[in-house]
Amino acid sequence: MDHGPAVKLAKDNASGIKSKLGVVLFIVYLLIYSGFVAINTVSPKTMGATVFAGLNLAVVYGFGLIILAIVMGLIYNAICTSLENKLNKPENEVAK
Repeated sequence: MDHGPAVKLAKDNASGIKSKLGVVLFIVYLLIYSGFVAINTVSPKTMGATVFAGLNLAVVYGFGLIILAIVMGLIYNAICTSLENKLNKPENEVAK
């Protein structure tokens, strides 16, 4: 037996905004990550400095990057879901 898709696929009116948001968040992350790489390149000894609870800057910055990526993903998901709900209403709801 063959079955069709689980959901009806339609045009995503929010795709342009979601793409721009994704690019902006990527650039923000890229700049912060570039700081990590720059510190490692220019002054690797700085990464060995203890900064928080006995942990060095490399560990704190690294975990910060991981946490930032997760938080940015959650923010992106929340904003995109909101935009999809707002802009992709069924045609019978839009006419009302």
